[in-house]
Amino acid sequence: MERVSDIRCAVGESPTWSAAESAFYWTDIPAKRVWRLDLSSGATRFWTLDEMAGCVATRAGGGLIAGMETGVFNLDLGDGPAAVARKLATPAVGLGEGMRFNDGRCDRQGRFVAGTMFMDMSANRQVGKLFSYDTARGISAPLVEGLLTQNGTAFSADGRTMYLSDSHPLRRLVWAFDYDIADGVPSNQRVFADLTKEVGRPDGAAVDADGCYWVAGNDGGCLLRFTPDGKLDRRLEVPMKKPSMCSFGGKDLDTMIVTSIPSGKPEDAEWGGAVLLLRPGVKGLAETPFVG
Repeated sequence: MERVSDIRCAVGESPTWSAAESAFYWTDIPAKRVWRLDLSSGATRFWTLDEMAGCVATRAGGGLIAGMETGVFNLDLGDGPAAVARKLATPAVGLGEGMRFNDGRCDRQGRFVAGTMFMDMSANRQVGKLFSYDTARGISAPLVEGLLTQNGTAFSADGRTMYLSDSHPLRRLVWAFDYDIADGVPSNQRVFADLTKEVGRPDGAAVDADGCYWVAGNDGGCLLRFTPDGKLDRRLEVPMKKPSMCSFGGKDLDTMIVTSIPSGKPEDAEWGGAVLLLRPGVKGLAETPFVG
């Protein structure tokens, strides 16, 4: 395991690999920053944002697409200290006062799929929704509703299974859906993994080349790997108490990056909020950039 510089995020989230740049990107949500790591040189830098970005994904041709406080944005990253943000869409419902986008990524067809949450988790408001965005059709009506803390969005290799978690302490579930790759609509929601029976809350996730679902066990200090039939087959301990999301990258997609959130506990003082690189012994799947 290797720590990425001395970076300490307030809420590190949404790591994603840019194969075109050989670089990882991720967001520090409350700090309103997007970070970049050049994997070959180890160089890091960040861009500031005008509002919080819960999730980012790469765009074909460069730059990022992001789910933020007021909608979905294009982010152009230049030589200056700030990203140039251009709003693409705002959901008709789902981004009221106290809301923002949280977790998201592109499906295998290059649509941006992301969800919203009420930021004060203690309020226990089931108002989170999942949306899809592409340039041809704009932003969708809600695809999934009634979420407390939307998280864990990921897709199988063939794109026909969508995974989604709710990481709120009152829920702690991962669902699987049938996913129509033609119209980008999920159906047949069923419980895939019940983390009330495991350690940690199911935060951000990734799918590996074996079709297994890796999810960050927030509050549990671990990453959990579930087989396609929902069986837990591996638990990987990490030094931070609150890992928030994992993602595969590197030339051979055999490097995993893990972001985290400080827990505030003394035993987490060194690693809380750190960004970690590790080799889990399996390869990931290439992320599809946003093609709109």
